[in-house]
Formats: sequence, C-alpha cells, structure tokens
Amino acid sequence: MAKAFASQGDLTEKKISFTEIGEGLYAFTAEGDPNSGVIIGDDSVMVVEAQATPRLAQKVIDCIRTVTDKPITHVALTHYHAVRVLGASAFGASQIIMSDTARAMVVERGKEDWESEFQRFPRLFEGHESIPGLTWPTTTFSESMTVYLGNRRVDLMHLGRAHTAGDIVIHVPDQNVMFTGDIVEYHSACYCGDGHFSDWGDTLDAIKWFDVDAIAPGRGDALVGKEMVNAAIENTRDFVESTYRPVARIAARGGSLKEAWDAARAECDPKFSDYAIYEHCLPFNVSRAYDEARGVDTPRIWTAQRDLEMWEQLQG
Repeated sequence: MAKAFASQGDLTEKKISFTEIGEGLYAFTAEGDPNSGVIIGDDSVMVVEAQATPRLAQKVIDCIRTVTDKPITHVALTHYHAVRVLGASAFGASQIIMSDTARAMVVERGKEDWESEFQRFPRLFEGHESIPGLTWPTTTFSESMTVYLGNRRVDLMHLGRAHTAGDIVIHVPDQNVMFTGDIVEYHSACYCGDGHFSDWGDTLDAIKWFDVDAIAPGRGDALVGKEMVNAAIENTRDFVESTYRPVARIAARGGSLKEAWDAARAECDPKFSDYAIYEHCLPFNVSRAYDEARGVDTPRIWTAQRDLEMWEQLQG
C-alpha cells in the first residue's frame, strides 16, 4: 500500500491537557497537535494561537472557562500558518496581533497555505466550514510591543527568523514565562517548510537569554522548570541542525533532492523518528533545506499542487 501523504492518515483524536505554567498562565496542549496559550490579566484574557477552526478554538475557550469568566480581548498569533490562525473568530477578541512580517505573509501566501495545510492534515480542520475566511490582524508591529492586561504586562517580540520569517514570542515578565510558538517544540518534529535554518539557532539563543522558568511550546508538553526549558531548546536546535547539515552537504556537491532526502533520513531517523508529526514534516523540511543551501533565502510558496509534486519526486 502506498504511504499516505503527510498526515492524511492521522485520524486519531489527541488527549487535551490544560496546564498552569505560572500564576494565571496556561498551556493548552494535545499530544503533538498545535498548542495554544492563555494569559489571564486583571480584567481580561489574551489567547496565544487560535487553532485551525472556530470549532477547535471552542475547545480552548471551554478550558479557559474552567478557570476564569473574564472576557477574551486579545489574540496573539506567533506566525501566519493556517493551523494557528483560522480559528480566531471564535474568541470574539477586539484585538488580533501579528508581526508586520506575518501579516505580509498572509497577503503573499495565506490562501495557498490554507489550501495546502487542509490537504496535508484534514483532522486538524474539524469544522472547517465555519472558518469565515483568512484571519487578518487588527494590530501589527515590527520588533516589539507591550500590552497591559490591567497591571499585567505582556511583551510581544520578534527575536529573529526561525520557523517563519515573521515569528514572534510572548513574554510575561511577572512570572518569567514565554510562549514561543513553533520556534521551540517538545518531542515533536519542527516544521521547517517555511523556515530559515541559518537563523534558527540565533533565535533560540535569544530565547535562551531570557532564562525563563516555563515555556508553552508550539507542540508538545508544557515546559516547566529551567532544566526542561533548556533541554527543549537544545533538542530543537539539534533537530534543526541535524536536518540541515546532511542536506547542505548534498546540495554543495550538486546532488539531487532525493539524495538529500536519503541523507537527512540517515541522520534524523535514529534520533527523531518517534517524534510527533516527524514523517509529516520531513519532506517539507528537506525541500526547504535544499533550497536554502542553494541560496534561496525566501521560502517558496507551498501549494496543494506543489506538495504532491514534491511527494511524488521523493517517493520515486
């Protein structure tokens, strides 16, 4: 039987956890599915990451309502990917925040990404008919901005390119807790199809500089305690470098994408094959690494058609 493309064969529902990672701060996690974060202020709530559909976003809202009845006024989106943003309408927030670059990516490739991701991972788009359209921010920023939820300060920062060109992190200083989006993962593969391998390590260093006490990563369990935080940062670094290094060697000698795929598997399979969405991510990661190693700085736009053409090339 032919191997299913990406995660088309992943139909198993994941167990949701809602973990307090600081006073009034929560990580909504689901065994490797996309995470969300919750920041409770004096009189309102900020949600970090909106899930892929309003129906899935309602699961986050249901968890929030077990700990507070304060209104959700802000949604912060760490980047533009469909599985992170298309559920935003469910929260009824007056403010939706992205980086300037993330908004530009919605303009440039948001529709294509939506169609591509829907094809790759249908389960994550439960209730897709309720999506009202692309999610557009009400507020954007270049390098940093601060939001006050009453007296609670929330700092939003673009620390560098990594998972995408427009990634941001959200830091809550009073608890020294950070929400990193997909810049940091825990026992889940990094998706690098829109990534910047050469910058990712520097961005991880910038996160590490904060010496935070907890992180809500993009995927995987909440990271509580400096030991777990630092282990996840270094493991993410190893994943990114282990993907790029063998591909770059093949590209440097003019080898093919299929050869790069084989080389990446040889290095990554022994270490990461049991990670969530590993098989899903690897084709896109290798393709992007191959492009970057050959001097393509801006990731090419993924479309549903390009996805399948790449998959057929690697399988052949």
